[in-house]
Amino acid sequence: MLKVTWLGHACFVLEDEAHRIVIDPFLSGNPVAAMKPEKLQVDAVLVTHGHGDHLGDAVPIAKRCQAPIIAPFELAKYCERQGATIHPMHIGGSHQFPFGTVKLTIAHHGSAMVGDQAEYTGNPCGFLVTMGGQTVFHAGDTGLFGDMKLIGELNEIDLALLPIGDNFTMGPKDASIAAGFLRARRVVPMHYNTFELLNQDAEAFIDSLPDGCSGTVLAPGESLTLD
Repeated sequence: MLKVTWLGHACFVLEDEAHRIVIDPFLSGNPVAAMKPEKLQVDAVLVTHGHGDHLGDAVPIAKRCQAPIIAPFELAKYCERQGATIHPMHIGGSHQFPFGTVKLTIAHHGSAMVGDQAEYTGNPCGFLVTMGGQTVFHAGDTGLFGDMKLIGELNEIDLALLPIGDNFTMGPKDASIAAGFLRARRVVPMHYNTFELLNQDAEAFIDSLPDGCSGTVLAPGESLTLD
């Protein structure tokens, strides 16, 4: 059994009876965040890419919880320089952790930590996380790409977390096609309605999903259970 909670934007908490992890913990500065970062206790922090609305509070959460940051190599090394413990990975690689298995997939996007100067943080990624007997695909920020078909052929995906905000990522139409490519049993939309530029009708997206794929719209702070 796996509980999946959306904290807003692309941030999700996955937890089973023994472990809890967070993906892309953009909480501080997130106008729809459902939790303060200091309230979050996790065993690992996964980050898809270096943009501030995904890296977010990863380093302070990881340091406080004494939890590793799991990310593409260059991004992980950036986090290490900020004092975090890391487990660097790269696209195509997988690793068995105490909480479950993580495999990195491609994502078509950028990845840089943009402050006074932009610092390169490697390629963006998506995550296939197998935990609590379930497989969850967090697509990260990405456009639609044909190899989603291969990801769906090689993996039995119980839940796909797909961006629908458009402009910076897939919009609803492409995300619906992605759900079909991935053969996902269930889809939850993400990366929308955080800011006005990303406003979308999530229920209309769910209605557009292909046959055989169900969808759930979560409000920030809401959960669903996979079993």
